[in-house]
Amino acid sequence: MEFLFESLGKIFTITLLRYIIIAGIPFLVFYVLFSQKFIKAKIQARYAKKKDFIREILHSVQTSLVLASTGVLVMVLSSNGHTLIYTELTRADWWYIPVSLFLSLTIHDTYFYWMHRTLHNPAIFKYTHLLHHKSLTPSPFASYSFHFLEAVAEGAVLILIVFVLPMHKITILLFVLVGFVINVYGHLGYEIAPRRFRNSIFFEVFSSSVYHNLHHSKFRGNYGLYYRIWDRLMKTEHPDYVDMYDRIQEKRFGEEAKSEPAKKLVLADSAIN
Repeated sequence: MEFLFESLGKIFTITLLRYIIIAGIPFLVFYVLFSQKFIKAKIQARYAKKKDFIREILHSVQTSLVLASTGVLVMVLSSNGHTLIYTELTRADWWYIPVSLFLSLTIHDTYFYWMHRTLHNPAIFKYTHLLHHKSLTPSPFASYSFHFLEAVAEGAVLILIVFVLPMHKITILLFVLVGFVINVYGHLGYEIAPRRFRNSIFFEVFSSSVYHNLHHSKFRGNYGLYYRIWDRLMKTEHPDYVDMYDRIQEKRFGEEAKSEPAKKLVLADSAIN
């Protein structure tokens, strides 16, 4: 038992430090040091208040503890041979690291989409997900600002993944790190995607900071985490997304940002719910 608490303390410290560094540096850059320099990239006209940042940080500490507990549970399950986590890694196995990372992120996106839509059910929304939506104008600190029950649901995806997908410990670390970096980008409050992103196939597949920001400001639509795919399949992508993204990028890059729209996919028809 002492070992478990010691492990929990270590993982919690690492999780919290990761949050402070990866969310804190963008906050310092975009909200404190260079806020005027990036003003054209700001997505919403409104500004969050100091009390919003404090609330986000406090709840993120709680979430960090929940996620650390999930990590300890995965560690225990793995040590007893109940997961597909492996530790041996030969030179011939390295190709599977990026493959399993991609697969784990894709599983996570699918899990997140349906969990997220469930949390928007009126019967449970006010008891769980409403807390996250108090960040009407999200900041990087909102990336872990969840109700306790939502934090449990968020962390549970790792348990699911290690039961269905063989993963090396390196892949798990990359999954956690990459997922959180993208999470912070989604809550950044500023769009920093390069100009060419708009006319690439990546725009048709991946979400953006504008994408998730629109979900916070409108409360509906754009439920996906990494991709636009599920929203487009289920017709829950917000109909204003592309126009809003284009307006932000025109503001950033000027008239030269106007270009031929990227080829639309059949999935693009939206009937938001």
